Parts: sequence; C-alpha cells; structure tokens
Amino acid sequence: MMLDAGAQAYAYTKSCGIIGKSFVGKRVSSLANVRTLSELDRLVFPKLRRDLPGRELLTDLEKRIEKRAVDQILAVMNSFPSPPQLLICQLKAYEYSNLKICLNHIIAGKKTIPPLCDIGRFAAVRFEAFPDLAAMLGGTEFEFLLSRDIKAGDDNFEAIETEIDSRYYNSLIQSLYRLSGDDQAFARRILAQEISLRNCIWVLRLRTYFGKDSTETGKYLMDIKMHASPGVIPGEFPPGQKGGSRQKEISLAAEAFESLDLPLDSRGSWSGWRWEKLLNPEKSAYNWTVDPRYFQNAASQYLYRLALRCFRKMPMAVSAVFCFIKIKQFEEDLLTSIAEGLGLSMDSADIFKLLGEPA
Repeated sequence: MMLDAGAQAYAYTKSCGIIGKSFVGKRVSSLANVRTLSELDRLVFPKLRRDLPGRELLTDLEKRIEKRAVDQILAVMNSFPSPPQLLICQLKAYEYSNLKICLNHIIAGKKTIPPLCDIGRFAAVRFEAFPDLAAMLGGTEFEFLLSRDIKAGDDNFEAIETEIDSRYYNSLIQSLYRLSGDDQAFARRILAQEISLRNCIWVLRLRTYFGKDSTETGKYLMDIKMHASPGVIPGEFPPGQKGGSRQKEISLAAEAFESLDLPLDSRGSWSGWRWEKLLNPEKSAYNWTVDPRYFQNAASQYLYRLALRCFRKMPMAVSAVFCFIKIKQFEEDLLTSIAEGLGLSMDSADIFKLLGEPA
C-alpha cells in the first residue's frame, strides 16, 4: 500500500504537537501533585472544567477524558485522505468497547442505552437502535453475534468477549499485512507483544480471581498467529523463496499457555518465563503470590514506554502514527485511573504507586 508522503508528514507533525501537550513522558509528573477531582479537571481541561458534585464529576470527567483522546486521534487520522486500515482498526477499539458495554447492558436486562464514545465516520454499529441487536449489527463485521442468541441472564459472557477480542486483534494483524515491511516495523512488534500480554493477563485473572483450572482457562485465550517476518502476505512465500516451507507463524498465546500450570505461590517457578520481569517481586516476611493487578499495570507501562521509544524512530512510517494512538490510549487509561483513585479519596502518591508510575 502506497501512502501520500505529504499526508504522512502532516499526520506525524500533528501527532508531535499533540504529544507535546499530553500527560506523557516528563509531563506525567505534573499529575502527582493533584489532590482532588476538581484539581485534575482544572489541569486537564483548563477551559472546560465543570462545577459538579463528587460522583457526578467523576462520571463526567471520565467521559470527557475518553472524548479528548478520541478527538485527538481523529484529528491525526483526518490528515489522511484515506487512512491506512491499521489505524482505522486501532480507532475501532472504542467501537468494540462500546459494543461490549451494550452487550453487558442487554445481559443485565437494561433497556436504556449507556453513554458511549463516538468515533464519527469510522463507526459501523448503529448504537441508536439499542437494545435491538439485529438492527444494531446487521451488515457489519459484528453480525456474527446475532447467531449467539445473547439475551438477559446469559452467564457466559467471557466466551463472547474472548471471541470479540480475538476478532479485533485478528483484524489488526490482517491490516498490518497490507503494509510494507518498513511501515510494519514497530507496529508489528508492539502488537505481537500486546496480544501476548493480554493473554497472560487473562490467565492470571482467571486463575487467581475465579479459581479456574488450566483446561478452563485455556478456552479463553486468543490463540492468534502472526508471521515471524514482516512484509509477507498470508499464504505467500517469503521474498526470494520459490517453494518449500511457507512463512513460519508464531502463536501469540504461547507464553500464556506456558503459564497455565505454573504455581501461583512460587515466584521461583516462574524463572525463565518470558514476562517474568513484569511479575510482582518477592517481599521479605511475606508469602509470595501472583498479583494480576501488578502484572497488568507493569504490562501497560512496558507497552507505553515501548511505543514512546518507537514513536520518533521512523517518522514517515505508518508505525509512527500507530505508536501515537497507543500513547494517547495509555494517557487516557492513566488519567481515568487517577480520576477513579481520587474519587475514592486516595492520595495521589498511593495512586501512582498502585499504577507503577514514578510520582
């Protein structure tokens, strides 16, 4: 896929301007001095702050934080006459999230549409038809859900959620394959590691919080495959290869499957596991057990720092904008987590400690 160099340059310049004013990198430290929701509101939205009571302010602030991230991502994507499909797929993470919220409402028997995030011209689902799934999903990539007979009282949403997530990540990978090797470079590295980590987080959560065994947990993993080398279209031979074995694929659930039978109360047993460094450390006088929340926060930090490092390395590649979107989504998660902590009257230093951020 050939991209307009001028559009890519403009998109990257716009991305840099937005990143420079975002709460990432060195600017994260400015959040450490925030003590109340009102202070956070004034810091993030100096011209749009709201005078609302605590709980109402938290809900309103969370929606504005999300809208801020989406509006800034859309501003960059609209730099392209026809945005690369990879970036459209990234943006549609919000639509997938909206859909899961709606499905949860239907299962809970709620008839009123929940507050949702608008992704503009890139949206496919007709959310205004809620709770009529046929009207919402007909003719979209989510039409497969109509055969699942989702209704109030369903108790197996985890399986549906896993399928939705698998389809989302598969769409990202397929759109990645449409790009040149240079355009793929950093995006494929981040995407592969993100899927691996998401699977590992699922394993730790299901085993720790829900007591599921390895057989049960394995059913909820996204066993997605990715080509080991960039720039190869599925089914084709690698460049210069006339025949013989086709391009090797790697499973992005491999690390998660490896962790299924590792003991949750023995840190030493995880030695040599790929993501061991993201596990909570041992503490003297305490019996160690896996902490899924610690692992999830550490994984988020790892992916954010990787995206931040890669953002400036190849400005004229699609991967640069891919990294920009990842950075903005991390910032959104960070601001939302801080807002939720302040809403619970937590000290900002404790919030940063919980999130694994240096205060």
